[in-house]
Amino acid sequence: MSAQEAQPAPPARSGAAAALGWILTIGLNVVAPIITYNTLVDDHGWSEFGALLLSSAWPVLDSAISLAWRRKLDEFAVVTLVFLGVTAVVSLVGDHTARTLLIKDSAVTGLFGLLCLGTLAAARPLMFYFGRKFATDGTPQSTAWWNGLWQYEGFRTTMRTMTLVWGVAYVAEAAVRIALAYALDTKTMVTLSPIMIYGVLGALALWTTLYAKRSRAEGERRAAEAARAAEAAPGATA
Repeated sequence: MSAQEAQPAPPARSGAAAALGWILTIGLNVVAPIITYNTLVDDHGWSEFGALLLSSAWPVLDSAISLAWRRKLDEFAVVTLVFLGVTAVVSLVGDHTARTLLIKDSAVTGLFGLLCLGTLAAARPLMFYFGRKFATDGTPQSTAWWNGLWQYEGFRTTMRTMTLVWGVAYVAEAAVRIALAYALDTKTMVTLSPIMIYGVLGALALWTTLYAKRSRAEGERRAAEAARAAEAAPGATA
């Protein structure tokens, strides 16, 4: 279908469903695993592997809730589970010096970047599923609307471009952090590493928001131009 065709507006969102979805997603996939991991490692002396393994129970719970509530498995939770699994495997490799742990942490974000790039060869790229998670309230109507946008060339280009940029950014970020882990002392890197992680995440989130708005505005402009051209064409009916 032509990129000049106007994309349909999203259906009215359920405020309660959207809020509950956000709380469950952020709470069970981000906040709870981090708190669980840090508490077990710092306060109870658990190994990194054991703490990561137990932390993965939260995304499993999110997947179970999504399956029971919406009768479908949430791709976001699946990716989170895979990511935690990869992190657990990486934590077992090599020794456990401070520098090695910093390098492992960098390798995990680099693997996420490679995952993004790898999905460009799939039917739909990773950012399509992440976008659906955060741009809809999870109801059948809003999910069907998001899935239906895939028929538009402009939307497909936007999703693939976002996935490419996130992939390249995280591979580059990981490479830079690994290089700095060897070049700088550990104390400096312990401070710098989280700043880089959240700085890159914030920059990508801002770019994604601005790029999505610009892409939609461009699509609407082209659709309007096509409509005016069709009206002005010889033989066009009023």
